[in-house]
Amino acid sequence: MKELSLRSCDDFEQVLELYNKMIYRLAYARTGNVHDAEDITQEVFFRYIKANKVFNDEEHRKAWFLKVTVNCTKSSAVSSWNKHRAEDIDSAVIGREDPHLKDVENESAVLKAVRSLPEKYRVAVHLFYFEELSVEEISSITGIGANTVKVQLHRARTMLKEILKEDLYD
Repeated sequence: MKELSLRSCDDFEQVLELYNKMIYRLAYARTGNVHDAEDITQEVFFRYIKANKVFNDEEHRKAWFLKVTVNCTKSSAVSSWNKHRAEDIDSAVIGREDPHLKDVENESAVLKAVRSLPEKYRVAVHLFYFEELSVEEISSITGIGANTVKVQLHRARTMLKEILKEDLYD
């Protein structure tokens, strides 16, 4: 089994290219804010460099990145800086379209519906459908039970059906 680690600039550039979008999308899905998602993405890669961790395979590395991203978004949400800043944020910034995701997905009614879900459902949907993780992997990454993940996915699907049905009739 080949061990993977950050040993040269070339390795880091490959890792950055491979995981940057995934980390950013998850951070944006959790925060709904472009600036916070960028800060969290940067923090995750800083922790990656600092940890100098050796991974068994790419799945292990991907799971590590997802777990660290979830933890960073939790830390960001409860930080005193963000609590104070939340009072001063212009409402036009929150929920604004992400300039980094200017592809076809950005125009999708489904993606807009997913963004309108409460965070806990949005995260479960993002990890399950966009990152293609299993319920067990989501449970491990988020630290919540597998049955809870299943319930969140079920409720999210129900909410999405209603949201999309309303959009269809508007």
